[in-house]
Amino acid sequence: MVKFAKFFGTVATVVAASAVTATSAVAQNIAIDGSSTVFPITEAMAEEYALAGNPASITIGVSGTGGGFKKFCAGETAISNASRPIKDTEKELCAANGIEYIAVPVAYDALTVVINPENDWATEMTVAQLNTMWDAPAEGTITRWNQIDPSWPDEEISLFGPGTDSGTFDYFTDEVNGDGGVSRADYTASEDDNILVRGVAGDKYAIGYFGLAYFAENSDILQSVSILNEELGEYVEPTVENVEADIYQPLGRPIFIYVNAAALTDADSGVADFVQFYIEQADAGELILDVGYVPLPDAATDATLEAYDAEANTIFN
Repeated sequence: MVKFAKFFGTVATVVAASAVTATSAVAQNIAIDGSSTVFPITEAMAEEYALAGNPASITIGVSGTGGGFKKFCAGETAISNASRPIKDTEKELCAANGIEYIAVPVAYDALTVVINPENDWATEMTVAQLNTMWDAPAEGTITRWNQIDPSWPDEEISLFGPGTDSGTFDYFTDEVNGDGGVSRADYTASEDDNILVRGVAGDKYAIGYFGLAYFAENSDILQSVSILNEELGEYVEPTVENVEADIYQPLGRPIFIYVNAAALTDADSGVADFVQFYIEQADAGELILDVGYVPLPDAATDATLEAYDAEANTIFN
C-alpha cells in the first residue's frame, strides 16, 4: 500500500475508537463543514447516529476542503471534512488560533474522470493526456479534443471541475500536473458536484472529475474514464474492487475528518460520542460501502493506529 504510506505519513495523529470517551450528556449543535467528497459519508453517519436515538443536532456545510479548514482553524466548526491532508498554511492558521486537532482517515476514494455517454473516443486516458488537457499552459490553447489525440474529434472540449477550495481540485492537480503544479482556470468550476454532473451529462464533448460516489449515483447518465496504471501497463476503471486492490493509481486516495481536540474533551459538546460512533461505523465498513466509498484496508488502519499510540495520551489524559 505505497499510496497509503504517502498520506498517512503526513497525518499528525490518528484517533482510535478506544481512545475516545463517550458522553451521555445532551449534545448541543455539532457544526461540521468542508469537503463535498466526504459529505455523503458524514451525512450518512449523522443520519444513522440520529436513528440510533442520539440527541445531537448536527449541521453539515459544504464549502470545500479549503473552505472547511478556514472555518475549522477559526474555531467555527468542531469537525472538518477533508479530501486531502491539511496543508502547512492551514496548520499555521490553526496554531495561530490555538486550535489543536486530530486527523482521522475514514475511507478510500477513487477520484473519477467522467465523460458523456456519447463519447466513444476518450474512454481510456493516460495521466500525460490529462496533463495536456488540465495543466496551466493549456489555458486558452488546448481547446479541442484532437489536440489531445489527433484521432479524436475536432470539437471544442467543455471542461468541468471542482473549485480551488476543493481538496479534490488540489489532489487532482498535484497528481496530474505534479506536486506544486497549477491548473488551467478556464473551466466551469463548482464546489457542488451535482452541477458538474449535470454539465457533463448535458454535453457530448464535456469532461470533468469528482469523487467515485457521485459517479456511482449518476452512472446512468455518465461514463467513467479508465486511467493508465503505468506500473501495470493497463487501463484501470475506478471501481470499489480496483481501489481495494490498490491498482487504481494515481487517482486513488484516502479521505479524512479533522476533529477539534478541545471539543473532544468537552463532555457537554457531544463531539466525542459522535466521533466514536463515526469511527466504529467506518471500521465496520458497511455504511462506507453503502454511500459508494471503500473501507480502509486493515493494513492501513493498523499502521495509522500504531502512529497514534505514542501521542494519544497527551490529548485524552
